[in-house]
Amino acid sequence: MSAIVQATPVVRATSSGVHKGDPCVLVIFGATGDLAKRKLLPALYDLAACGFLAGQFDILGVGRNQMSTDEFRTMMKEAAASSKDTKGFTDEFWAGFGKHVHYFSGTTSEPAMYPALAAQLKKLQEGGASASNLFYLSTPASIAPLILEGLGAAGLNKSDSSRWSRVIVEKPFGRDLQTAQELNDQVLRVFREREIFRIDHYLGKETVQNLLVFRFGNSLFEPIWNRNYIDYVEITAGEPLGVEARAGFYEETGALRDMVANHILQLLTLTAMEPPIAFEADAVREQKVQVLRSIHPMTVEEVAARTVRGQYGPGNVNGQKVPGYRDEKGVKPGSTTETFVAVEFHVDNWRWAGVPFYVRTGKRLTKPITEIVVHLKRTPQALFARPAHLVQPNAVSIRIQPDEGISMTFVAKTPGTQMITNTVRMDFNYKSAFGSDSGLPGYATLLLDAMRGDATLFTRRDEVESQWRLITPIEDAWAELPAPQFPNYPAGTAGPTAAEALVHRNGHEWLDISMEGNR
Repeated sequence: MSAIVQATPVVRATSSGVHKGDPCVLVIFGATGDLAKRKLLPALYDLAACGFLAGQFDILGVGRNQMSTDEFRTMMKEAAASSKDTKGFTDEFWAGFGKHVHYFSGTTSEPAMYPALAAQLKKLQEGGASASNLFYLSTPASIAPLILEGLGAAGLNKSDSSRWSRVIVEKPFGRDLQTAQELNDQVLRVFREREIFRIDHYLGKETVQNLLVFRFGNSLFEPIWNRNYIDYVEITAGEPLGVEARAGFYEETGALRDMVANHILQLLTLTAMEPPIAFEADAVREQKVQVLRSIHPMTVEEVAARTVRGQYGPGNVNGQKVPGYRDEKGVKPGSTTETFVAVEFHVDNWRWAGVPFYVRTGKRLTKPITEIVVHLKRTPQALFARPAHLVQPNAVSIRIQPDEGISMTFVAKTPGTQMITNTVRMDFNYKSAFGSDSGLPGYATLLLDAMRGDATLFTRRDEVESQWRLITPIEDAWAELPAPQFPNYPAGTAGPTAAEALVHRNGHEWLDISMEGNR
């Protein structure tokens, strides 16, 4: 079996001086599914084109559909070529890359499949493939235990001095604390913690990683990153899309489980964590866990006062009429599933005591946005002609998507003979600073890290369970409390008015996501 052709990099970063992924066979369960086609194959193609993959690297797709390897290669080629994440696709480069893409048909619920899979991997190894395996469970969470049990029974979880075996588990990591603990127990019966990579693609985004550099690499910000100078923090993750073809999944999940239980709490921990002793897996993840442990689970009364749930009704998004959630195909007519949630968290430690962290996420909002805004306190007195309450306090905005960057607002004097102030903005934009093709997509970064055995940007068992210790009491309280009168916000708006009241009672305001440029 020949090595993957290493072309001159055609996308983003080069591989000069960068440690490549370790040689392995990446086994993708659910290889004909949406995630594999939209994200995984394009990410792997980019890694190969950039020179980040080892020469001894192969992909083995596993799926229920009966098809040949050539048919699977054609499907994956089309996926890589059409993906918006793939830059610089060429038929010439695919010709070399595609030779390392293989397919194996099998049913994950049949125990006999796994010895057959082991035999297929052995056959690839005899043809020159690596003996090390990276298993990616791109499947519904309910199927994961069957796959893990089968891998263990077939001995595919074994690691020694000549080979390693690792597994990547997709979110959701359970649906509550109990199921998360059960899933962790199941995977730990087969793999060791250092071999388990629980993936959250938000952590692979350049701006998310840069949050640590921004905080701990600049003496300008870290001294004021505490309760003495910061009034409140808000985290917004919204999108104008509805549930699309995911109604079945969404009906069982909702916005709290889908977004807050992982993505948003991850952003919160990175914003609030203490400096790690090193940028390595256990050091970083330990500080994130400490933040989660500093947030007390809410009582039913606290949930009623500090959470808001919403569901979109009919409205207009980008000038087009769209249906309400209950009118979407696959949604129950009287569904009480939330498509919007806002929560007020409190990190009860020395650094953040008294500083509220407001988070919100929703579908069918005004526009796509994921942003962290840190609001600093007002100056103690007004020295200028303008009343103190009209002088806007400073704010730091970390934009995760779509316009990645960091900006700060501060007060400046407007030109003229009078002392009149105005708020101005200083802006750093990723595309302007590093070029439009800088960096790799989140999945590419995380896949490469898993091949290297670097778990820094993946979640640890206690981290996952700490997240569910906060989310499960909210879900339980909502089951007790009367549901709001849904729908309670029109599609194309910023969410229910109750979310505004949540922050207004403390004298705070959300980022206005309807404004062009936000600030």
